[in-house]
Amino acid sequence: MRLSDELPVDHKLATVYRYGAAFCGVVLLVFGVLGFANQLAPFNTDGESLAGLTTNGVLSLVSVVVGLALVAGGVIGGNFASTLNMTVGTLFLLSGFVHIFILDRPANVLDFGMTNVMFSFIMGLVILTFGMYGRVSSKLSHDNPYWRRRHPREAARESLARRRAVTAAASLPGGHADAAAGPVLTGRVSHAE
Repeated sequence: MRLSDELPVDHKLATVYRYGAAFCGVVLLVFGVLGFANQLAPFNTDGESLAGLTTNGVLSLVSVVVGLALVAGGVIGGNFASTLNMTVGTLFLLSGFVHIFILDRPANVLDFGMTNVMFSFIMGLVILTFGMYGRVSSKLSHDNPYWRRRHPREAARESLARRRAVTAAASLPGGHADAAAGPVLTGRVSHAE
C-alpha cells in the first residue's frame, strides 16, 4: 500500500496538512520576495540583514523555491502535503545543524548567521509537526487511517462489529441503523500497542 492510499480525501487530517504547508510556504515566500526586493547580491556574505536574519540572493531564491513547493503541497493537500511537510521539515533541521559548523567559514554561501540557524530549527520543527500530526502518536483514534493501517486485525474486528450492529438494527422493526452504529463507532477497544 502506498502512503497516498492511506488517508481518505475528505479526512480532517488533510486540512491540517494543507494549511500547515500553505502557512509555512507563505512565510518563506515573503522572506524570499523581500530579499529580492532588496536587490541582494547572489553570494554576498557581508551580513546583509532582513527581518533579523542575514541573507543574500541565493538564500532568497532557495526560500522562494521551498515556499512555492510548500504552497503547492497545500493546494494538493492530503498525504502529499504531509509527506512534503515531513521532508522539508527534516531538511530545515539538517540545514540548521550543518550551518552551525560552517558559520564563519567560506563554505557558508547562504550567509547564515546564528539567528538563521535558530530560524531553521524552529521552522523545521513547525513544518515537521504539521507533517507528522495525526500520523505519529501512540494514542491515535481508531477512525484514523494510520491507526487502521498499523492495527489491521483490530480494525477488521471493529469494522465487523460495526457492520453487525448496523445489520441488527436494520432488521428490527422501526430500528434505525445509525443509532445502533453510534456506540460502536465511538467506542475504543483496549489493546496493547
